[in-house]
Order: sequence, then C-alpha cells, then structure tokens
Amino acid sequence: MPTIYDIAKAAQVSPKTVSRVINNDAPVRLETRQQVEQAMNELGYVPSKAARSMRSNRSGIVGLITGAVSQSSELSEPHGLPDLFIVQGIQRVLADEEITLMIADTGGLAKRIPTLINTFLQYRVEGLIYVADRHQRISLPPLPQGQQMILVNCFDDQGTPAIVPDDQKGQRDLVLNLIKEGHRRIAYLCLHECIATELRIAGYRKALEAAGLPFDFGLVQCGDFERCEEEPQLQWQIIQSWLALPDPPTVICCGNDEMAMRIYGVLRTQGMAVPEAISIAGYDNHRSIAETLYPALTTMELPYESMGIAAAQRLIQLIRNEPNETPTLQRIRGDVFWRSSVIARP
Repeated sequence: MPTIYDIAKAAQVSPKTVSRVINNDAPVRLETRQQVEQAMNELGYVPSKAARSMRSNRSGIVGLITGAVSQSSELSEPHGLPDLFIVQGIQRVLADEEITLMIADTGGLAKRIPTLINTFLQYRVEGLIYVADRHQRISLPPLPQGQQMILVNCFDDQGTPAIVPDDQKGQRDLVLNLIKEGHRRIAYLCLHECIATELRIAGYRKALEAAGLPFDFGLVQCGDFERCEEEPQLQWQIIQSWLALPDPPTVICCGNDEMAMRIYGVLRTQGMAVPEAISIAGYDNHRSIAETLYPALTTMELPYESMGIAAAQRLIQLIRNEPNETPTLQRIRGDVFWRSSVIARP
C-alpha cells in the first residue's frame, strides 16, 4: 500500500506538501495540488481515515446497535412493525449530514451489547445509538465520560436521552376518532402485558373518559396467544362472548395490525364480514398488512421512522454541543390512518 512518501516522490514534492493536499489544512498552489492528486490516483493511494480522526478527534462515524437485521431475516411473515424502519430513519438523517453509520447486530443476544459498545468505542465513534425491538426499560453498561448515546424504543433509569413512541396518546387518538364516528361500545383485544400495552390501555380509558363514556373491564381482553394452534379458537371465544352481551361492541381495537389480520380471518370463518358485522381497527400502520387487507385497515401509526429521524437529529445536536431543550425522554406521536375497516354508526 503506497504511503505519502511514495506520493511525494512520484509528484516531486515534499511529504509535508502531500499532507497539506490530503488534509486541505494549508494553501497549496493549484498546479502542485494537481500533481499530487495525479500521483495519488496513479498509485491508488487511499487516505487513512483512522489517522485523520486521531488528529482531529472527529471520526465522522456513528455506531448503531440493534437486533433488526437478524430478526428481519428470520421472519417468514409480518410480525408487528419491523424496527428496521427506525434504522432507516436514522440513516436518512446521518447520510444528509455525511456521517457514516456503522451497524452491529446483536443476533438477539443481549449479552453481546457490552462487547459491541466496546468495539465501537475502539473505532472512536462520535456517538452511539441503541435500538430496541419493542418499547421497554433497559440497563446498559456505563459509558466513558463525554461519550454520547441515544436510546430508541427504550429507556433506562440513568437518564440517557431516549426516543420512544407515545403509546398512550396514540391509543387515545384512535379511540377518540372511533367515538367521533358514532361508536360507543369499543372493545380492545390487546397484546400481552408489557409497557406498550399498559400505556395503550391507559390511553383507551382516557379517550372514554374524555367522551363521558364508562369503562367496561369486560371489553378489554388479551388476544395475544403467541400463535399457538388454539389461538383462532381462543380469540373467537372472546369475540363471541362480547357479541353475546346485551349491548355488544360495534368495533374491536387490536393490539397490532397482525392481530387485526388474524381477527379478519377468525370472523370470516364464522361468516361475519368486516366492517358490516363489526368494525376492526389495528395499531402500527404496518402498510404491508393494512393496505393489502380487504377491506383496508384503519390503524394507528407506530412512528418508527419518525423516531429514527428524531434520534439522529438529537445525537447530532449532542455531538455538536448545540443548545437543546428537548426532554430526556422524548415521546413521538403518530397519526391515525383511516381506512374502510371501520364504518360510522348512527
């Protein structure tokens, strides 16, 4: 591999002049610059990014740790909203800033995270981003003083800047829209117990309270049976019990779009059409599901791409030491996507 001394000899200049051309940190005559650049091209010289970053203390690299790559490759069908959308949002912002994003995948093993962090620190990354596969509380090893990190789709108890979805506000907005369309009995077939479910049930209750409607404990049931063989039958038993009520629900909110897709199938096996027999709403706006179902699915957006964009912008502000009044825990709101799986009630 050629060195600056080889370039200097070929261009008939001093090594210092070659260094000035490479780093562009001092004036060099145009003719001399052209001679040096021609010699670099002929010899196939590539400047050392590592050496330059050591001198400037700026690597121009951000490290990202996620499980999105290995998870995505294992999926044979849609399963919630892929956190790869978060990564895409991050990449979009960093590319515009000409910052290189280095991605390391955990392979689904949390024990690999400390090693990956240490590897990135050895590469002198200017910042770190950790992307979780779901909204959760996490605990990561301490970082060296001054090392910037952003958490996405998760948070910790150490006050690390974090970007999470506003699950409570999202479910509240969806239910309020259903109420505006005349629905007064709204069932909720939620996911298993987790932070997102807890927040969404709270949002569901707040929407009912804001509209002056009573909260019926019986209309909230867990419909997440982890794809066991009996799942369709178990879900139908819940729905059947709701429909047998003296005042049955007119719409079912599902914990995510995949669950909504499965409920479509459950209802159709019973000869019930959506939305004529009962309306269905999802959560995520997983477009490969919501837009291809018939009828198309009304759903609440899980704003993964916006979260990724916000995370990258926040990290850039921290790296550049720019003023920032954003709260440590930043909640990102999504939008309601209204489609034909819900009809208005008189």
